[in-house]
Amino acid sequence: MPAKRHIYTVETEWTGNHGLGTRSWHVYGRNHVIVADGKPAIQGSADPSFHGDPTGWNPGELLLASLSACHKLWYLGLCAGAGIVVTAYRDHAEAVMVESPMGEGVFESALLRPHISLSGLGLIERAQALHDQAHAHCFIARSVTFPVICEPVFQIV
Repeated sequence: MPAKRHIYTVETEWTGNHGLGTRSWHVYGRNHVIVADGKPAIQGSADPSFHGDPTGWNPGELLLASLSACHKLWYLGLCAGAGIVVTAYRDHAEAVMVESPMGEGVFESALLRPHISLSGLGLIERAQALHDQAHAHCFIARSVTFPVICEPVFQIV
C-alpha cells in the first residue's frame, strides 16, 4: 500500500509595512498574519529580540507549540487505547534556540513538561511508558533534528 500524503496549506501575509517598506531594517515591522481556510487568524511577529512585537506569536513559539500539541494528541490517543483515563493535561514546554554571532539560529533542544491528572491508582508506570510511544509517533518530533525530551509529572485524582 503506498504512503498516504497529507498536504497542509497556510497563507502568511506581512503586515509590518509602515509606509517605507524595507528601506532599512529599522523602519519596518515584523508583524504578519497566518491564516488557513475556516480557522481563526494567528497574529505573528518576530521574537522581540529580533525587533518583533511581543504580543504576536513568533516562529519559535509556534514550533514549540506544534511539538507540544502533537505529543499531547498522540499521548491522549494512546492512553484512551490503553484504558488509562486522563482527566487533565497541561504542558509547560520550553525550547532553546542558539543564535550565532552572525545572527543565524538553530534550535538546540525542546523540553516538554506535561502535568497530567490520571483517574485511578497504579497507572503511573504505564502512563509514563506511553510518553515514549507518543514521542516515537509524533509527526513533528520525528521531523526535527534536535532532541525533544519529555518529563511528565503525574497526579492521581
